[in-house]
Amino acid sequence: MSDNQERPPVAPLQDVLAAISDPVRLEMLRRLDPDGAPVACGQLYDGIGKSTASHHFKILREAGVIEVELIAGKTHQRLRLADVEAAYPGVLSSILAVPSAR
Repeated sequence: MSDNQERPPVAPLQDVLAAISDPVRLEMLRRLDPDGAPVACGQLYDGIGKSTASHHFKILREAGVIEVELIAGKTHQRLRLADVEAAYPGVLSSILAVPSAR
């Protein structure tokens, strides 16, 4: 998303928590850069198909947790940690700080 476009608001807390409660989506979030650098979609998942990954990305986008960025024609995802933290202080950072069970 370019800087001149306004970001959509972060969804209500129950929608954010529902979006990140799925283990696949939570792992996707853990693989994103907490500083907000974009990450290529293919680096964010394994063991699922591209269409399933797209579905998970859509749910995270609609919750306001991630956003899309195109770089050289390739789709990347960016974590909106600062936006989520501004709406719900400590929630996402606390969840992401818990070590993965994998």
